[in-house]
Amino acid sequence: MQIIRYRDAAGAIHHAVRQPDGSARRIEGDLYGEFHITEEVAAVRQLLAPVQPLAIIGIGLNYRRHAEETGAPLPEQPVVFMKLPGAVQHPQAPIRLPRHLRSDQVDFEGELAVVIGRPARNVRRQDALRHVLGYTCANDVSARDWQKLGGGGQWCRGKTFDTFCPLGPVLVTADELADPNRLSIRTTVNGREMQASNTADMIFEVARLIEFLSGSTTLMPGTVILTGTPAGVGMARQPPVWLCPGDTVSVGIEGIGVLTNPVEAEPQPSAGGSGA
Repeated sequence: MQIIRYRDAAGAIHHAVRQPDGSARRIEGDLYGEFHITEEVAAVRQLLAPVQPLAIIGIGLNYRRHAEETGAPLPEQPVVFMKLPGAVQHPQAPIRLPRHLRSDQVDFEGELAVVIGRPARNVRRQDALRHVLGYTCANDVSARDWQKLGGGGQWCRGKTFDTFCPLGPVLVTADELADPNRLSIRTTVNGREMQASNTADMIFEVARLIEFLSGSTTLMPGTVILTGTPAGVGMARQPPVWLCPGDTVSVGIEGIGVLTNPVEAEPQPSAGGSGA
């Protein structure tokens, strides 16, 4: 199934399943439990990120060619960082370049996102994919100056500004993507191809990531895992390519679709406002 999350004309938020004719039928029930597809055609006013994550776990340096382009040795264990759930952004909604904590080195990172569908703790690799609800496209937007220089040695500050985790456009259920490590992935900026790879280049495949992250740790339904980005990021180019207001970034993954977001500067607070 291809599941969307949307806001209707009354402002209510629902999930729905896309139909072959392009329409969608509204879902009733719990996406992570029991639900059924109704006969009601979804009246989509705004397409939203397909899930609102309970937690977002990022994986760094997880593509061989990306590790090579950054000059980093291949990691012996997955490199883990976190994003706040508030970093999520919807398809077609803007990535906002930070201006309060200013960054002039904001980068794109097209990624496969994994959505956990049932609790996972101490999961064996061979059982790991049974805990996956589905997959979607993600952009692990990163402020490299804050990531490298302003974060006290941690990556989180540069990774978790508002709008720095676009997700979408759909959640494809796990039964439709039997092997998440055989998918082409492509990122463009203003139509120019920047990243072109395949998830087969991952150092730690999806099942291994779930096995590692669930070790002595419960991954709850709604947890989103960003599985790393391929080579071609703006930071590694000569000269570097940073996102600018007016840009458009698209992340496409085979079997899922294309996630597109415009880029704009963070709005400044109005005169006399608190800025909070």
